[in-house]
Amino acid sequence: MNGPFQRDQVEILTERMKRGEISRRDFTTGLALLMGTAAFGLRATPAAAQGTELVFVNWGGDASLAYDKAYGQPFLAETGITVKQDGSGPSEGAISAQVESGKPAWDIVDADPFSAEALGKKGQIEPIDYTIVDKSKFRPGFGWEYASSTYFFSYIIAYDATKFKDNPPSSMADFFDVEKYPGKRSMYKWGAGMWEAALLADGVAPDQLYPLDLKRAHDKIAAFKEHVVAFWGGGSESQSILLNGEASMALIWSTRAKLIEQDSGGDIAFTWAQGLVSPGAMAVLKGNPGGKENAMKFIASAQDPAKQVIMFEMLGQGPANPAADALIPAELQQYNPVSPEKLAVQIPLDMAWYETNYGPALDEFLKIISA
Repeated sequence: MNGPFQRDQVEILTERMKRGEISRRDFTTGLALLMGTAAFGLRATPAAAQGTELVFVNWGGDASLAYDKAYGQPFLAETGITVKQDGSGPSEGAISAQVESGKPAWDIVDADPFSAEALGKKGQIEPIDYTIVDKSKFRPGFGWEYASSTYFFSYIIAYDATKFKDNPPSSMADFFDVEKYPGKRSMYKWGAGMWEAALLADGVAPDQLYPLDLKRAHDKIAAFKEHVVAFWGGGSESQSILLNGEASMALIWSTRAKLIEQDSGGDIAFTWAQGLVSPGAMAVLKGNPGGKENAMKFIASAQDPAKQVIMFEMLGQGPANPAADALIPAELQQYNPVSPEKLAVQIPLDMAWYETNYGPALDEFLKIISA
């Protein structure tokens, strides 16, 4: 689920650099510290931990600058332990291959919580050591056995404010209502959040969503498909579909909300109403070369609210530590997907359901949208 999202973080950081929102000095310094990570959207050469080093594996490209600035450099200053950024992509298969080799080169991975939980139950991920990692620094309900909550994003409704300014959409039912809100739609190609959106539109109460009724969701999506101009796979695609006027409404990642509002001069707006909140996490490979304790210390260090605000400012990731909310500048508060007022009108995705059901559900979803 997060592979496409994480790659989108690379695009966002690159766009911010082009806009001049990230200083050339920061960018140049970051490149020097990436230690082999490809800096302009290229794949990284896999790094291997040695001695007092850790390898943090993410999805590569310029996003490594943000991870290094927010977490890597401070951890080096605090502990003397270097954290190498490896952008080769921690898919479930790649993590399994690392562990099954008997000599993993990775220490910490940026993973979906449901993937970490599934791999942990196979003995491939270390349980989070909650004597080192502080569970009280998570938002309620977002601590797991094998994954440590790190950030959040949401699937939210973005819409053409020039058409719907006086009567903006305020629910997933509105998204699916093309009579009340005319025009084409755009939805996410990889399924996550789309099942929940369809069920909410079909009258399922938020607290009754799980376990998801996939047949009902797929029937709703199949009947609605004629109104969907495109199923987008990346954030820039979702943005262009709205900016080009191809769709009057789309379900997009919240990390794109600020960019799309800027690029349209306010013509494209968004709502948090019935947004679907999705978490990201860090996990530690079984038998990691840099040592389990050092890896857990890095995760604990990343719980610092000031560090998570850096990630929010650079990539739009909502902080996992609620103490960070008050540190976000007032002019940016509206873009935080997990501020108390935003969380109050949204629904979190159920990671336990995704752990068990995502693969088969996605297969069926892809058959429907490609038919």
